[in-house]
Amino acid sequence: MSTLTIPEIDMPEGATTQEYAYERLRNAIMVGAIKPGTALTIRNLAESLALSLTPIREAVRRLSSENAIEVLGNRRLRVPDMTPGRFEELVRLRVVLETYAAQRSLPYVSDRLVDSLVALDERMDASYAAGDFDELTHLNRRFHGLLYCLNPDQAVMPLIESVWLQLGPFQRQVVRHLGGVYVVDHHKKLVEALRARDPEAVAVAIEGDVTDGLVRSGRALLTQDKWAVQVA
Repeated sequence: MSTLTIPEIDMPEGATTQEYAYERLRNAIMVGAIKPGTALTIRNLAESLALSLTPIREAVRRLSSENAIEVLGNRRLRVPDMTPGRFEELVRLRVVLETYAAQRSLPYVSDRLVDSLVALDERMDASYAAGDFDELTHLNRRFHGLLYCLNPDQAVMPLIESVWLQLGPFQRQVVRHLGGVYVVDHHKKLVEALRARDPEAVAVAIEGDVTDGLVRSGRALLTQDKWAVQVA
C-alpha cells in the first residue's frame, strides 16, 4: 500500500501527538485529500504521518466514532464510499441541522458578526477563483461555524461536523470532475437574511447553499458508470 499524501496543518504550540494525528487526519478527510472508498491501515497511516502506531489508533478510534472512517475488521479501515442513498441522506441532514443551528443563533447576530461573515465570503470568492479548494473548504467551515456557534447553548456542531466529514471526500470529487459546487453563492443571500434578522430567509439561504450545485453535480457524478474507476 502506497504512502498517502496528507496535507500539513498548523497546530497550536503544546498540542499532543494524539491531537496532531487526529486533527491532521480529520482535515485530510474533510478537504477530500483521501478519496471515498480508499482502503487504509493503521501502519500505512502511521508511515504517512511519520508517527508511531499508538496516536494513529486513537485518531482512528475518534474518526470512526464520527463516521469518517469505517473499521472493517481484520485491521482493515476505509474511508466510506458514497452511494446515491447515502448522499441524499447526508444532504438532507445538512439542511436540517444547519437550518436549526443558524436560526438558533439568530438572536445573537450582530452587525459586526455579519461584517466578519462578509469578509470571509470575499476570501472564499478569491480562493475559488484561484482554484485553492483546500483553503475554500477551511474558509467555508469558518464561515458556517462562526454563525452556528453564536448560540451559547449550542450542542449541534459535533453533529454538523460529522456530516461535513462524511461528505468531504465525495464533495472534492464533485468539484474535481464536474465543478459547479460553488458557482451559485448563497452566502450573500444568507448575509442579507442575517442583516434583516429574518429566520425564514435564513432557512431558504441555508437550504440553497447546501443543495444548489452540490446536489445537482453530486447526483450527476453518482450516475456516471465510471464513478468507481474515477475514485479508485
